[in-house]
Amino acid sequence: MQGVIAKQPGGPEQLAYVEMDEPKLKAGELLIEVHATAVNRTDILNREGKSGYALNPIIGIEVAGVVAETNGNKEFSIGDRVMGLVNGGAYAEKVAMPANRAMLIPKSLTFEEAAAIPEVYLTAFQTLYWLGNLKKYETVLIHAGGSGVGTAAIQLAKRLSHAKVLTTAGTDEKLQVCKQLGADVLINYKSASFDEEVQKATNQEGADLILDFVGASYWERNYRSIAIDGRWVLIGVLGGSTVEKVKLMDLMAKRIQLTGTLLTPRSDQYKAELTKDFSEKTSALFDNKSLQPVIDQVFPIEDVAKAHRHMESNKNIGKILLKVK
Repeated sequence: MQGVIAKQPGGPEQLAYVEMDEPKLKAGELLIEVHATAVNRTDILNREGKSGYALNPIIGIEVAGVVAETNGNKEFSIGDRVMGLVNGGAYAEKVAMPANRAMLIPKSLTFEEAAAIPEVYLTAFQTLYWLGNLKKYETVLIHAGGSGVGTAAIQLAKRLSHAKVLTTAGTDEKLQVCKQLGADVLINYKSASFDEEVQKATNQEGADLILDFVGASYWERNYRSIAIDGRWVLIGVLGGSTVEKVKLMDLMAKRIQLTGTLLTPRSDQYKAELTKDFSEKTSALFDNKSLQPVIDQVFPIEDVAKAHRHMESNKNIGKILLKVK
């Protein structure tokens, strides 16, 4: 089979689609014939050699495809269309997937649509509910609303919690997509100070929950945007990872719960439990189109370098996908 590796740590030019050994299944795994996979920030870190938890030389962490071998597993059958997270190896013609992380693809979805779901929706679900404890009718500030996780989080917050959703993005085009997905307050961070807009939209009370992809450069404005007893979940550091002169008393005064998280290095058991909870609460919503994957662009897997460059340009709205077959 063929799979994508980085010939050596570096830029997109290091990516190569080459002949690789087929995966050998362990107990509890399925062999998936991959039809589509997706590009994630984690893949870029792996390509650059900056991710210490990537053991599989083939890049990629999520897939949609067909079960080719069950290894004795009775929950799924050969020919089932499934999607889910894998422990690397997704940019390939075949990949091993833990059976307890596989989700049946709704009949109405294509393989490309299905491949746009696992990483961003599981990340958004984990952040909003397992960590952020979002309750019905609360206010949530979602940064990077046009990103894959952002578009998923907006939909989940509206459909599952009827939350008031405030979102930021850098272009009016991205904000219009956020509006179509259900966002209530749209903030262009390039032309407005988002903390001031959040205060206006919440009668000076602030957001109950913040999903922060940006980190250091947003620190002070996020603090001004959050409500008393607010929850602040850090899931990215696009704006830097070092904050100078943090005043811990500020966090204490507002009784802020600050949580940092990464999904990819979590344990297999954690991901399996998260997948089960997510699937139970959302499968019907994907079936009736209440939740929809947002796709920016689909590249042939042979053009994987172009796909990585596209992600690094930060111009995408939703997921960037690779079509394998």
